[in-house]
Amino acid sequence: MGTFLLLMAEASAVGGDLAESAGDHGFGLNTDILQTNLINLVIIISVLVIFGRKVLGKTLGERRERIGTAIKSAEQRLTEAQGALADQQQKLAQAQAEAEKIKKAAEENASRAREAILAQAATDIERMKDTAAADLNSEQDRAIAELRARVVAMALQKVESELRSGIADDAQHTLIDRSIALLGANE
Repeated sequence: MGTFLLLMAEASAVGGDLAESAGDHGFGLNTDILQTNLINLVIIISVLVIFGRKVLGKTLGERRERIGTAIKSAEQRLTEAQGALADQQQKLAQAQAEAEKIKKAAEENASRAREAILAQAATDIERMKDTAAADLNSEQDRAIAELRARVVAMALQKVESELRSGIADDAQHTLIDRSIALLGANE
């Protein structure tokens, strides 16, 4: 750093000398080597090149090292990211396969449930038909029994009315026998 300040002081002195000489004589080129400090400039530039190359080389080397480390780190992160991506893609594929299995199982369960519901509905319909048929048969039997009771009641009324009007004994015995035979056949 001290060398740099020394160079700056020299350059400023040279610049001041050039400005003085230009101010006195106008614009011109000074060819006096000692007055222009050309030797000093050559020495300073040489010192800068010799010592500056080491400093600059060291700085550039450190920078190159940092850049190389950053590149290696980035490559390592890229490799890790690619591995993680492959891992996640594999997990995604497994999840999709599992979802497909679940979907198929759900479809099969829905199909089985549908078939069970249809079978239960068919059983319920058959049971309802049987119940309806039994109700119809019992209603029919009740109606027939009621009709028989009315017919018997009407027959008895007719018989009573004829008996009151007077039936012959033979006709009366025949009627009673026939009524008993009919009652025995109905039971």
